[in-house]
Amino acid sequence: MEERLIPICEQLVEACKRAYARGIQMNSGGNVSARVPGEELMIVKASGSSFADSTVDGFVITDFDGNKVAGEGKPTREALLHGLIYRLCPNVNAVVHTHAPYSIAYSAAKKPLVRVTWHSQLKMNADLPTLDVPAPMVRPEYFYMVEEVLKENPELPGFLLVDHGLVAMGKDPINAEHTAELIEETAMVTILRAAVTKMGL
Repeated sequence: MEERLIPICEQLVEACKRAYARGIQMNSGGNVSARVPGEELMIVKASGSSFADSTVDGFVITDFDGNKVAGEGKPTREALLHGLIYRLCPNVNAVVHTHAPYSIAYSAAKKPLVRVTWHSQLKMNADLPTLDVPAPMVRPEYFYMVEEVLKENPELPGFLLVDHGLVAMGKDPINAEHTAELIEETAMVTILRAAVTKMGL
C-alpha cells in the first residue's frame, strides 16, 4: 500500500473493528471502502476477511468498476456498489456496508426508516430509503434503485437493503461507521417502540 494511503487504511481498520465491537457486523460479511484522494480509485476490503481481524494489509485498490489495480486478495463483490456511490456523490469519501441485525429486521417492512429519535433527526438530513434488491449483492441491473435515491438527495447518509443490511456514507471511514451505528440504533428503537405500543405500555 502506498505510504500516503496508510492513514486512510488505518481509519478503515478502526471502522471495521468498531463495527464488529458494536455488533453491527459479525463473521466475514460486510465491507468498507474509502475514496483515493484526487483519483477515480478506491480502497476496498478484500473479500472473505473479517471486520474483527482487519489489518492495513487486508485492503486492495480498485477503480470504480471494481477492477483491482494494487494489493493482495480479491476485492469485495460489493465493490461495484461502492464505486457507483463515489461516482454519484462527490462529497462521499467512505462507505460502510454491514449486515446489522435490527436494520435487516426492519427492512422486511420495505418502508423508509424514519428518524424517530432527536439524535437521528439532528445527525441525518433525511429518512432512509429501503431498497428491495432481489439478490445477495447490488448488481448493475439494480443500480437504478441506488441512482434514483442518490440523485434525489446526494447528501443522503445511507439506505437499507431488504434482507441484507445497511449502507452508510460519510466524509471519512470513521464518520461513515458512526452513521452506520446511528442507522442501526434508529432501526432498533423503531422496532422496540412498535413492540411497546403493541403491548400497551
